[in-house]
Amino acid sequence: MKPTVKLRVILVVLSVGFLSACSETSEPAPVERSVYVHSMDGVPRSLDPAQASSLYSKFLVVNLYDTLYRYQYLARPYELAPNLATGMPVFSDDGLTLTIELKPGVHFIDDPAFADGQGREVVATDVVYSILRHFDPAMRGQGAWLWQGRIAGLDEWKAAGADYDTPPDGLQATGRYTLQLRLTRPFPQILHTLTQGYAAIVPREAVEALGEQLGTRPVGSGPYRLESFDSARAVLERNPDFRAEPIRLAEEGFEPRRDRVWGLEIIEGQVPPLTDRIEVEFIPEDAARWNTFYSGRSDFLKVSVSQSDTLMMNTDPVMLKPELAERFFLDAAPEAGFVFTNFNMSDPSIGHHEDPEQDRRNLALRCAIRMGFDWQTRNNQFFAGIGQVFPGVIPPGLPEFDPELDDSSIRFDPQGARDLLAANGWTPDNLPVLEYGFPASVTERQMFEQFRSFMEVIGFPRDKVRPKAFASFGDYAQAYSKREVMLMTAGWTLDYPDAENTLQLFYGPNASPGSNNSNFNDETFNELYQAASVLPPSPERTALFEQMNQRVIERCVTISGLNRHLILMWSRDAIMRPDRAFLGGYFLRFVDMVPTTGP
Repeated sequence: MKPTVKLRVILVVLSVGFLSACSETSEPAPVERSVYVHSMDGVPRSLDPAQASSLYSKFLVVNLYDTLYRYQYLARPYELAPNLATGMPVFSDDGLTLTIELKPGVHFIDDPAFADGQGREVVATDVVYSILRHFDPAMRGQGAWLWQGRIAGLDEWKAAGADYDTPPDGLQATGRYTLQLRLTRPFPQILHTLTQGYAAIVPREAVEALGEQLGTRPVGSGPYRLESFDSARAVLERNPDFRAEPIRLAEEGFEPRRDRVWGLEIIEGQVPPLTDRIEVEFIPEDAARWNTFYSGRSDFLKVSVSQSDTLMMNTDPVMLKPELAERFFLDAAPEAGFVFTNFNMSDPSIGHHEDPEQDRRNLALRCAIRMGFDWQTRNNQFFAGIGQVFPGVIPPGLPEFDPELDDSSIRFDPQGARDLLAANGWTPDNLPVLEYGFPASVTERQMFEQFRSFMEVIGFPRDKVRPKAFASFGDYAQAYSKREVMLMTAGWTLDYPDAENTLQLFYGPNASPGSNNSNFNDETFNELYQAASVLPPSPERTALFEQMNQRVIERCVTISGLNRHLILMWSRDAIMRPDRAFLGGYFLRFVDMVPTTGP
């Protein structure tokens, strides 16, 4: 017998009347309110769009705020769709100016930040203000890398004092609902950047009234509003004033043969958001997330591959054991991203050094460390052997991925590593201390211990490979954004489906606190990136991408990489197709719940 699943409704009595002892009047019927509970394996550091630097923050931000564009719910490959914009932009003949119309009648939620406490209409100047925040030195915004050097005048606006009342010529509200962007050069990914949590639209009144408190008290116009937020969970309530736009499954990329199994056809014509309340539980530990899910206290689980033997009948293809398949849905696919360990190239003990001779020796050191990293063991121990190890930083699933690329950079060669260290004058006595950063958890600690064992094999004394643990992912992210982590291990989930999004991780101007947390600043790579960034998808662009990929490999900037398979499970009481790729949080507005009362 399956365990009892808790009731997924809240019963609210709308009115209370006087009932005499002899009255035959019935009590008012309660109203059912649907609740979806989502477990998340990390904790958002901030819900301020300017600080939404992690997958966990973005997941919530895109539900609390509006963006101009989003991704279609079900389309694979991913397709753009208007969100707050009325449609796709109008481009000038040279492709450098685009005009976007906003939907009228959309309002921010009510909040004391507004003069009368009532949320005002969202207008084009709000979009201008929201992007400018990333370039205001006082804000320390994390998303400037998306538009830096691409929208005309932004960098000059920053240098001139960041006066919001005089926005740059390249970012203008030309009408109440009309936004005009002027690019410095062609930027094929511009619409993808406008889906990002960084591009979420905030009112100036809230920023000025709340300051840093905006990170825990968001004021947006999205499908949900925040009821509460702490280190354990976030609770979102339906925004009753969210615009009424019925679901058209065909416009969301619905494919009957693929999607009917999830029961999604039932949401056709319904108006999002479909769930009254969403509770997002922050549970970093795999076992705790599983227990919460299996007991019915949450509706969703990102399965740890370490649990695959327990849950799966087989892994190729991935199939649940029959007793679990009766209760849960499952979806498994390669992730849109990869796992890697970056060297901090701004650290002279391992990265770039002004002395050419020491710089050469540091290069050999990094390459030896990479040669001593056993990817197959890492894959088997932590990813159930179903991840795909690949060379470089263009992961499988992208058109530019080259399955024939030389794989020597991912080949485990401890003897070669020892020889390389010796040939460049490295000995156990003069090897630097390696500090390996990670957010505190049992799994992350185990990964560190495995890394330390790899390094001992190539000659590092055990006490020279040290953990640098952080209390939370937010603390960890903040430390590496300040260049305080020597070896940074993370998983990168693509912001948009284009290899440019992984290559920009190594572009010099994007260095910390931007997205380039390796702080790699190589003239050759930068020139190639600049040349490729203006090109639409084409053989010419692919050739440049391949050269950039090779440059990262040659300079031993990162230990990369592994493309994980994500295994998602969810309750059969939840009518949805969850997502973790490309701002997957957009799916929450489409989640519908079937009330469940137990066995």
